[in-house]
Amino acid sequence: MAERDPGLEFDQARDEAARLAEQLTEWSAAYYEGDTQLVPDADYDAGMARLRELEAQFPELQSQDSPTQVVGGGASSLFAEVAHRERMLSLDNVFSVDELRAWLERTDAAAGGDVRWLTEIKIDGLAISLTYERGELTVAATRGDGRTGEDVTENIADIACIPQQLTGDDLPELVEVRGEVFFRVDDFRDLNAEQTAAGEAPFANPRNAASGSLRQKREGKRGAKLELMRKRLGRLSMYVHGIGAWVQGDDAPPRLTNQSDYYDLFASWGLPTSPHTRVVDDADAVVAYVEEYGERRASIEHELDGVVVKVDDLAQHDELGATSRAPRWAIAYKYPPEEVHTKLLDVRVGVGRTGRVTPYAVMEPVRVAGSTVTFATLHNQEVVRAKGVLIGDTVVLRKAGDVIPEVLGPVLAERPDDAHPFEMPTACPECGTELRAMKEGDIDLRCPNARSCPAQVRGRVEHIGSRQGLDIEVLGEVTAAALTQPDEPEQPPLVTEAALFDLTLDELVPIVVTVRDADTGEPRVDADGEPRRRTPFRVVKAKTYAPEAEGMTAAERRKAGFKKDVPVYGASTQAQKLLDELEKAKTKELWRLLVSLNIRHVGPVAARALADWFGSLDAIRAASVEELSAVEGVGGIIAESIVAWLDVDWHLEIIDRWSAAGVQWSIPGHPGPGAREEVEGPLTGLTIVATGTLEGFTREGAKEAIIAAGGKAAGSVSKKTDFVAAGPGAGSKLTKAEELGIPVLDADGFRLLLEGGPDAVAAPEA
Repeated sequence: MAERDPGLEFDQARDEAARLAEQLTEWSAAYYEGDTQLVPDADYDAGMARLRELEAQFPELQSQDSPTQVVGGGASSLFAEVAHRERMLSLDNVFSVDELRAWLERTDAAAGGDVRWLTEIKIDGLAISLTYERGELTVAATRGDGRTGEDVTENIADIACIPQQLTGDDLPELVEVRGEVFFRVDDFRDLNAEQTAAGEAPFANPRNAASGSLRQKREGKRGAKLELMRKRLGRLSMYVHGIGAWVQGDDAPPRLTNQSDYYDLFASWGLPTSPHTRVVDDADAVVAYVEEYGERRASIEHELDGVVVKVDDLAQHDELGATSRAPRWAIAYKYPPEEVHTKLLDVRVGVGRTGRVTPYAVMEPVRVAGSTVTFATLHNQEVVRAKGVLIGDTVVLRKAGDVIPEVLGPVLAERPDDAHPFEMPTACPECGTELRAMKEGDIDLRCPNARSCPAQVRGRVEHIGSRQGLDIEVLGEVTAAALTQPDEPEQPPLVTEAALFDLTLDELVPIVVTVRDADTGEPRVDADGEPRRRTPFRVVKAKTYAPEAEGMTAAERRKAGFKKDVPVYGASTQAQKLLDELEKAKTKELWRLLVSLNIRHVGPVAARALADWFGSLDAIRAASVEELSAVEGVGGIIAESIVAWLDVDWHLEIIDRWSAAGVQWSIPGHPGPGAREEVEGPLTGLTIVATGTLEGFTREGAKEAIIAAGGKAAGSVSKKTDFVAAGPGAGSKLTKAEELGIPVLDADGFRLLLEGGPDAVAAPEA
């Protein structure tokens, strides 16, 4: 455990950790769900490092939902979900050569010394997993949350460099290969030229373009639209850089020793691998590789923002293991950010779904690291003051990778006479409520009008439709704004989210909104200078004439001076789809409904734990803080937040209105609070370790099977271990089991153990 800072009280640490977790979750959701980065890598990584530091000092602050414990991203309802056979993890980062050398030294010592390092360029693209069965590509999936991704198999078929059938005779029965889909620099440039020529907005950066291209639905696309989609997919490239599950066939060779050996094997099968990998023997050679590619960045065929360093020996991978989100045998070194100058035109503020008011910089558009940038977050008024920037200044920006940059400070030599300071507003720009710090010592100002501040309601409604919530494709940012802040009618359909499931076509059809520029957020104007408006939920079915013109021919109507009367409007397919999706959402998983209540700190992991333990919202409402906090993955902070949320009248109105509309707040057949934890089975009282590749089981699936049979799934072998189930690649755990004389089972023996307990695998007496 880390030493506690004597100057840091628990309440202070709890509040800071909660704020950081909220920010990091928001930034991660924007990146993975919206293909947009709200802050520079440096800000995200600094926030993550500080949160880890607080959780190390106060372990009770760490929950399973903490950004330090989860892999970013999630699966969307646009595509079918795919469960990865082996988890896809993220990478931890270092930002200086000194940090890199320290990691290399620690890892070498932990692995027993004599580590050889596999170095490769960090590709800024979209992580993908390809499953080949007997050499045939059967499933392609995005990373998602690391356990479940999106099935993009159909779209992958149009990427020419990805083989549908592997070459060679000695192929495994099943193999998952991991890699990165990306646009080469030249292909991205050509793609944006085509976008501009067609009157479409160019993509901000190659990573967003790759993600957006691969995650397009073919449904409804025909003719020229389908060909355009396929052409864009055809420009994508991929490099394979890892391996997941491996199920051995009868004729296949044994698994290899080093990860670099697999790269050679993959290439022989016809899979695309990077030409920039290198195996080196020591830390000096790793640093030399980092420095070499730092100088060559502009000449590489794809965007990059760093180097990945891995332990090459696969047995040492198993020895080193992984955290809940990242392997301990790999690290990403991030190159220092690029810096540019531009003019600060204004500082404005935005209001988030939690009421936090965040200043952001509006700048003259500037090209940096492959994309054009207009905005940058400034976090809070203290940050603006500390940076010393005035509106009108020329400012220094930096950008690490393809993200919105950070304002570093002013170029004082170029400060104009009319430059003036930013003044933080005292009232909410959205509803006029006086802003205040919600707790003593808070730096952030918030709008306390949580119930009806339009910006907060809009943010909460958008969150309800997100992948982490009810996962409603048509309930995104634009729809949320139309429902909560339309130009017409004067009274929006949703004053709070309580009426969400009561929406009707009659409420949607009249909505009118202002069309805004995607880059500046400013209203677009027509030729007459008036703001351009549209009706997102209605379509013109016909136009009628005055009754007196009935029966006249077109010529007779023109001669008599009759003109077309008011159009007749009908509901669009978008409106009907929204209502249909809301109807389906009423019976979605309980955990999704809990997330959609927007209870602070209750994300998917905590919501799943609560749903599994209690089985219904009624049981959660009846529980005390102590009972809630006792649930694994919840803890005191989340428990207190739930109880406080349930003590607010308008929050209970949301539950009541949703319930009246037919929302199901329970898991059918759930036996009641805690009942699911009391599992009795063949393995009750036994501790089992599953290691290596067990045919028919993913690594997580093996653990779940042990727990379902009543046993304890342990991560390491000790004298208390009763059995070890070991497959190919078992490594040091198998060695330790043999040293301790612990019974070792193969995949078939593991199945027998799960079904019949120890007696089913006991050796017959002589």
